[in-house]
Amino acid sequence: MLPVNLDIDILRSFALGLELGSFAKAADRLGRSPSAISLQLKKLEEQVGETLLQKQGRALVLTEAGEILLSYAKRILELNDEARAAVRGVGKLEGWVKIGVPQDFAETWLPDLLGRFSKIHPKVRVEARVDRGVAMVQAIDKGELDVALTWGTLARPRAEIVARREIAWIGPDGFRHMPGGTLAIVAFDPPCAFRKAAIDALDRGGIPWRHAFASPSLAGLWAAVTAGLGVTPRIVEGKPPQLAALDPKEAGLPDLGAIELALHVAETRLAPPAEELKRLVLEAVAVR
Repeated sequence: MLPVNLDIDILRSFALGLELGSFAKAADRLGRSPSAISLQLKKLEEQVGETLLQKQGRALVLTEAGEILLSYAKRILELNDEARAAVRGVGKLEGWVKIGVPQDFAETWLPDLLGRFSKIHPKVRVEARVDRGVAMVQAIDKGELDVALTWGTLARPRAEIVARREIAWIGPDGFRHMPGGTLAIVAFDPPCAFRKAAIDALDRGGIPWRHAFASPSLAGLWAAVTAGLGVTPRIVEGKPPQLAALDPKEAGLPDLGAIELALHVAETRLAPPAEELKRLVLEAVAVR
């Protein structure tokens, strides 16, 4: 009997849905319908001969078999992506590339991506900068960065919108704002697109607010929210496990909509190392 080969596309849907906490969101990111993702998951369970997900309240959680498969799926996907990039490069690239990213990505998928890139292209020197958007576009103008990702276009005419992410209220699980009370917000000081989105939504909803805690680092914001100093408007990527993405209706808060992720480049024609890293970063953004 021939061994069953697991489908890479199905494994990617499986891993991405669990990473995002929603297979509907995974379907949207991958350009598929939710029903197509459901069929993929059913096929995956048939391939491994085990139930991978089970209902727990309104959520789907991994079974023991699902946890084991998820660990292997991540490794398989990393090897798949690394092999593809290695064959494309075959050690041809060399030079220097400088990239800037928001803190949300620097604490999640970016370090692994840069590690794989350096392994595939050992002759390329990579410098990564984690900073606020305004500082990064200034660095682009000065030639200190080749490529940068920022939240919002920052009114830059050459900025390219490459993705959109839903903004969520992040706070303690079960948090609810009492009607008539003043909401304590934890956020970066302005200019901050997340802070602006939250304030605009609160003002439209007639909800009083105060900026209770500011920090130059995302880690500082998470620490303040964990300590109960307020709630923060942010994307769910990188959210600490002790905090929850709040349902706006249940929490008595307004919906925050989405935020644009913009790409900025220093030159209209990038050097090959910068172009290759840009391509890999955009691929990573597209499937998350």
